[in-house]
Amino acid sequence: MARTDPPPDPSEVDPPRLWTVEEANARIGDLEELLPRLRAWTVRLGEVQAELRRLSEFWGKEIDAPDQADHERKSQLDSEWANLTQRLEEAVDSLRREAIELKDVDSGLVDFYGYIGGEVVYLCWLRGEPEVGHFHTLTGGFRARRPLPTARRAAPTRAGETG
Repeated sequence: MARTDPPPDPSEVDPPRLWTVEEANARIGDLEELLPRLRAWTVRLGEVQAELRRLSEFWGKEIDAPDQADHERKSQLDSEWANLTQRLEEAVDSLRREAIELKDVDSGLVDFYGYIGGEVVYLCWLRGEPEVGHFHTLTGGFRARRPLPTARRAAPTRAGETG
């Protein structure tokens, strides 16, 4: 689960909320706690998938036979895979409901929906950065991110932009 879904079509975006820079910065502490857990779950998920693949290659069509020697191990791995997948999906869905997009769990790349210069944009934060200091268009991606205008750090809103 390195990357999530492709960027949305800007004409179809109606985020549940728009974040100010200050509000996004206030969530960084929570994200710094959550991201290592998500990363650990994705690492473990990869290990479980590799072990399931190994068992499948070894047992072939007999992989699900109730009398094969690794049947219990396979059942445990299947259960762990389902549990990890559910936990990851729930965590990412919870962020999305808040208009927070986890773009890359490995690097800790997170985008918050915001509003700058009359358009909905992503306020962009990368784990390790002290605060949200960049933004990019909804289709621009990480490589297109630009520093926030100094005046914009005061948190624009649709109703009345500041700065």
